Formats: sequence, structure tokens, C-alpha cells
Amino acid sequence: GLFVTDYFTRTPRKLSPFRSFASIELFHFHIPEDTVIAVWNLITFKEQGGTFGDQCPDRSITVYFRSGAPSVINPLHTHFPRDTAVPGSFALTLTWTLPNRTTGVFNVTSPLPGDWFLAAHLPKDEGKISVKGLYEECQYLFQPQLIVQRLVNIAVLYPGYVTEQSMAPHNRSCLYKVFVPSYTSRVLVEVLRCRGAEGCPLWLRVRAKAPPLHNSTVLDCQEHTPCQLALDLPFWQHWYYVLVEKHPGVPGTVSFQVIVQLTDCSRPSLARPPFLPSSASMNMPHSFGSAGGLVLGDSPPPASPNGTKHPLPIPTTSPAGERCWPVRPTLRNELDTFSVHFYIFFGPNVSVPPDRPAVFVINLLPVLDSGGVLNLELRLNVSSLCGENVTVFGCLNHEVPLTSGDNTSVTCETDSLAGFLLSVNATASLSRLRIPYPQTGSWYLSLRSLCATEHGFEPCTNVTAEVYLRAYLSPCINDCGIYGQCKLLRTNNYLYAACECKAGWNGWGCTDNSEAFSYGFQLLSTLLLCLSNVMFVPPVAIAVRSHYLLEAAVYIFTMFFSTFYHACDQPGIVVFCIMEYDVLQFCDFLGSLMSVWVTVIAMARLQPVVLYLLGAMLLSMALQMDRHGLWNLLGPSLFALGIMAIAWTARTIRRRHCYPPTWKRWAFYLCPGALIAAAAVLLYAFVETEENYFYIHSIWHLLIAGSVGFLLPPRAKPSRRLGPLPRRKGCGYQLCVNEQEELGLVDPAVASINSICTS
Repeated sequence: GLFVTDYFTRTPRKLSPFRSFASIELFHFHIPEDTVIAVWNLITFKEQGGTFGDQCPDRSITVYFRSGAPSVINPLHTHFPRDTAVPGSFALTLTWTLPNRTTGVFNVTSPLPGDWFLAAHLPKDEGKISVKGLYEECQYLFQPQLIVQRLVNIAVLYPGYVTEQSMAPHNRSCLYKVFVPSYTSRVLVEVLRCRGAEGCPLWLRVRAKAPPLHNSTVLDCQEHTPCQLALDLPFWQHWYYVLVEKHPGVPGTVSFQVIVQLTDCSRPSLARPPFLPSSASMNMPHSFGSAGGLVLGDSPPPASPNGTKHPLPIPTTSPAGERCWPVRPTLRNELDTFSVHFYIFFGPNVSVPPDRPAVFVINLLPVLDSGGVLNLELRLNVSSLCGENVTVFGCLNHEVPLTSGDNTSVTCETDSLAGFLLSVNATASLSRLRIPYPQTGSWYLSLRSLCATEHGFEPCTNVTAEVYLRAYLSPCINDCGIYGQCKLLRTNNYLYAACECKAGWNGWGCTDNSEAFSYGFQLLSTLLLCLSNVMFVPPVAIAVRSHYLLEAAVYIFTMFFSTFYHACDQPGIVVFCIMEYDVLQFCDFLGSLMSVWVTVIAMARLQPVVLYLLGAMLLSMALQMDRHGLWNLLGPSLFALGIMAIAWTARTIRRRHCYPPTWKRWAFYLCPGALIAAAAVLLYAFVETEENYFYIHSIWHLLIAGSVGFLLPPRAKPSRRLGPLPRRKGCGYQLCVNEQEELGLVDPAVASINSICTS
């Protein structure tokens, strides 16, 4: 055949350590029909500071592949919520072959067409809290590329018509495809009039949705006469591929005929008619294939290039159990993103008769619905059983309903079909099923009622069970509970939802409490973070005693908002918020930086209010730009230290000796305060992690408040050369004007002060 190669690529993205599904990077691809091979080229490289990260450590990268929906992964081996079905996926671990780059290749032969999803992440780290901008972080970038090779002009088989084929000596196989519409219970593929040098040296392989593989359903025509391959319960509205393969080493030309017959389960005594008015009556796609669609009227379809098609008579009998029951549709009601309710006409209470199943269909839209959770709930009305020991079984299957002819069967699986089983009875009247990231398309729910006897389950007589049925699509499982947050995520144009757990809870629905924080631990951490701010009371008292009223107001502001910010910032249930979280965070950060600013300005012995206003404006601007950026926060602090250094240097030059002048001030106040502040900064920048946050950050509060108490300068004393002002006797008042204070010179040691008293 003729092959066409397509190439797809995605933008490189930075990978993150795995904490939950919200921390993975998801990539969405679309594989076209008739693809015979798909090759993923997985490129990973390191970066540090805008260059190649040769010095970055090697960290393994795990990549997950799944067709139809994102992978449901569990690398931490946590527990899933009850009644949750976990679909499988394929995982691949990449190792480094070069210092800063590695490449992996993942091949899929005859992949399923449609949506494919790749999920990638780094291993879980120790949870260190790093200051943004303190050092160049190692980044691990991942870029997947997809190369597909697909066949074009695959010959199409029409049900009920014979296709003649001659396989030349240099050819090994012939590939065909046939479309299976809805309400088809059986596909029969037969090879006729096979003639070769050694009988019929052919293998017959059939597979749904994609070309057959070596492990697909196979039949050796040399050992089976007639060469017929039957598939029961085929997938509806899909292509089936038929591969006729020649045995190796067979000389000469092999000629044969291929015919496909479809059994219509809505009319069990008839097969699909060979002539139809149009392709729409068979629910076939408009792009039917290389042979073209069926023409209008009763004219036969066009002949294939290598043979003609002849209609065969329609059989009048069919095997038992091929009858299908009416499928009741559901009404789709979209409330929000991944919030869809499926209502049953004349429901939600449905009746399950004893002699036939009740079948319902739930249609999930492509791409739009695969990023949520499909929820199904069955509740049995016990009063409708009339005292009988009735069990209602429900089978949820994808793309075809499971309507077995065996009434006593309680399984939802066949050789080629997998499903989910639900059951309710008088003792267990409620059953739930959750499917995270379900595959899109049609999901069929078949309900049957059976009575339990000594010999097993048997069909009931004259008992119609009533069941409450609820089906809906939700973003997350139980909205992630009280210890999680359901996040709506986006990758390019694809939306999906995932839980982000807190307070040590893990799992897909934040229900795994193996590492959860107890209530006492949550209360202790909250109290430590909040009450450690009481350490600001001594600096407030010192500031008031030294007449630093503006500084005292800033310290009170910091203490208040830091206390209530940490009360609102807790991950568990011990949470108390007096304002919006963003407002509390801004005020806490602003108060902390303003405390540093006003303390340094006070140490510089500068009183102009313009410096305080300048600091408030600069810090507000920096916090608005980036609250966690290192230089946005460190810049104003360094600017304040520069002002203090200039003021101290100027005084030292004028006085011609070191300022502050006393060694006691350096030994008992400045050096201890500076050491305490440096220790606090080192703890905050290099020691703090997610596990020790509550007590390391509490120590940070204590050290910062303690350093302020040491660094805040004492109240300026008047000069000893100033004696008491003489008081003029007589009536009236005395107005004293200090010329130096009017000029803004607050240091009495700079010059002599002359006071003028006027009555």
C-alpha cells in the first residue's frame, strides 16, 4: 500500500516533582485512522541560568501513555477512594545518557486512532522551600514528538458482497476494513475459494479500530474449513480491519474471495441487507474509504480494483442470544465545566422487568468530557421486591452493551470486551462506581434482575424491581473532600481536573490518611505560628518607651496581620480567616518589610517622614510585582541599610571617632541583634521545608522580633551643656524655640544648642 508520514511536536515544558496529578505535565496528541506505526521521540534536557545544566543532578523522568483519556497514575502507591475503577496505562522511565540531554523512543504498532495523552513528572522531592532568585534552579525540560505512518486507500469491504483478490508472489498480505454500525451483534468474516500451490496457505486476522497485530484474533485457513472467523458483540460505530496474510515461503499466486456478514440484532432473523439507499442508513462516515460510499437506489457499490462484488443471499436464521433490546437515551444537562447530569426519560426511577434487561446509553463528548470523573449510582427500592430475594446486576460497558443470552450470567466481561459490574439487593441497596478520566464515546448500562436460589441465580418470575439510577460527570471525586482542593487545569486547549491535597492527606480523592496530620498536630502548628508573633510585644514596649511611636505602630501592624495570616494559611481544618487570603498575605509581607525599614531608619537617627513614605511606596510596589522574588524584597532593605551606612559614616567623619561611640552599644546590642537577624535569615532561606515549616517559621518570628528589640536605638538624650532655662518672673507664658530642632538637627553632640525663650 501507499504510506503517508505525519509529524507532530509540542513545546518543551518544565517538569515538576510529583505531589499530585496537578503537578504533572500533560501532552495531548491525535493519531489519525489507518495508522500502522506511531513513534514518540521523547527529548529531555537540563537548563540552569539560561544555559545547559551540566552540573544539575540526574533525576529520572517517568512518562505515561494512554489512549482515549489521560492516565490515572499512582506513583506514590496511595489508596484510591472506595468504588473507584482505575484504568490501566503504560509507563516508561527515562535515564540520562548525556550530561545535559537524553532521548527516549517509544513505538506503538497499529495504535488505536483518536486522542492519546502523555503525562510526565519528576520523582517526589523532600519538599524544601526555596527562596525565589536566591540561586539558579535546575530545570528539567521535556518535549515529546510524534511521527506516524498511515496507510491510504485501504480497500473497503461491503457487508454481504464478495471481494475477489489475487495475491502475487511478492506480496505477503492484503488489508481490508469494514464499518460496523450500531445494533450489530455479530461480525462474520469468511475466506472463500482459496486456491494456492499448497491448498489455502492463509492466515485470517481481524481487529477493531486499528490494523491487526500478531496477537489479534487469528484463524489458519489451511487447518479450518470453511475459513470463518466470527466476532460476537463487536464495537458499534467503528471500523474493523481484516488482514489476509500468506504463509512464509509459499510460491506462486494465491487467489481467494473475502466476504463479511453483519448480524442485525434488532432483527435477529435477518442479516444486514446487501443494498441500502445511502451510506447514512448504515450510519457510515462520509469518508467511507477508497472504494467510495454506497450510491443511491438499488445499484450495487462500485467494484474494487482487483475483483468484483456479488451479493449473497441473506440467511433467515441466526444463533440464539443475538437479539438486542431497545436502548433508552439519556438527556444531557450541562451545569458547568465537568459538571454534567444525565437524566433518564421518565426517570430517575427505572423498572427492571424479569424477562429482559433495561439498557441505557450515556454519551461522553470527545475531548471535553475525558478530563473529569464519571459517577454512577444505583439505589434499589426494597419495597418493590415483594419479599423476593432479588439482585439487580448492572453492567457498564464502553461502545457496546453486554446483553448475553445467558440469563444466569453475572459477569460483565467477554474475551474481547471488558466492563464494570454493579449489584444491589435487599441487604446492600446502594452501589456506586467512579471512573476517573473516562474514555469518551458511548457507555452502555445494562440492568438485569435475577433471583438467588440454592443453585445460584435464576430468572425471576413476576417481580419487577425498581431502581433509582443517577449518572453524572464531576470534576473530582467528592470535590476532593475537606482536605483537598479541586483544581481545573489546562494544557493548550485541553481541560482536565485534579485534586491537590493538604495536611498530609494523599490519594486521588485526598482520602488516604496514612500520612495525615492529626487534629492536635494541626492545632499545635497553628498556635505556634500565631502565638510566636507575641514576641513583637517587647519591641513595641521598647519603641513606645523610647518615643518611637511610628515604629511601634508598624510593629503592631506586623504582629496583627502576621497572626491572622498564618491562622488563615493553614492546610488543615484549623483555619480562621478574618479577610480574604490575598489581603492578609499582602499585609503580612508589607508589615514584615516595613518593620525592617523603619528599624534601620531609626538606627540611622533620621526623622524625616519622607523616608517612611518612600519606604512604604517602594515596598508596596515590590510586593505587587512579585511577593516571593528575592531582589524585589531585598532591594528596599539594602537601600535602607545604605542610608544608615551613609548617616553613620557622616557622623563618624564629623566626630572623628566611630559611631555609635560606646563599645557597650556594639557589644551588647548591635552585634547580638545582627547575629540574631542573620540566623533568622539563614533559617528562612536554607533550612525551612514543608515538613518543618510550622516550627522553623515560628523560630523565624521569634528571632526577627528579638533582633528588633536589640537593634532599636535608645532615645536621644539632651546635651549636658544645656542647663535649665531661667524662668522669667511675672505674668504671662514662656515659649521656647529650639533652633536646631527647627533645622532638623536632632543630634545634640553635633553643635551647641541655643534656646530662645520669648514671653
